Amino acid sequence: MDDRPEDRLVDEARRGGREAFAELVRRHERQVYGIALRMAGNPAEADDLAQEVFLTAWRSIGSFRGGSSFYTWVYRIAVNVSLTFLKKRAREKNRSPFDENLPVGAPSNGAVSGPEGASALNELAGRVSGAVAQLPAHFRAAFALVVDQGLSHAEAAKVLGCSEKTVSWRMHKARRLLQSRLRTYFEEARS
Repeated sequence: MDDRPEDRLVDEARRGGREAFAELVRRHERQVYGIALRMAGNPAEADDLAQEVFLTAWRSIGSFRGGSSFYTWVYRIAVNVSLTFLKKRAREKNRSPFDENLPVGAPSNGAVSGPEGASALNELAGRVSGAVAQLPAHFRAAFALVVDQGLSHAEAAKVLGCSEKTVSWRMHKARRLLQSRLRTYFEEARS
């Protein structure tokens, strides 16, 4: 692993240093892929989006002035590329990408051990992922950065280009929407 500081790698990449940029990619590819996966909901599409993010970053590295950290800059690119993808996908499908009705299947029996417990946990994980995938894009972006990537609300605000209060409000609304969409599942699981 390359131990050069990130700002030095960025300077070298700005001057056309492919190896320096490759190291920046190595340092941030998991997080960028995680954002793309959360936004797209599909591993194949997330791979394509992550590639597009780093291609965009490579083409634009000369315009990066260091007003924020490199990861904030590249995460912002990831969110923008993902949002553009979602808009395009919605137009192609000729329908709204945000279905407010979460389908609810058979309830689990609440077991947490053995095959039944594993099945129940898998079902819950699927329900949560499905509910997150149905969040409006701006809520999903905030959720992906704060929950999946572990950024603070202040860091997420820099990435999203909004205020910290806006991120906090979006997280509050995302949690309320998730609770609402998952309420039926939990009520059925208790019975």
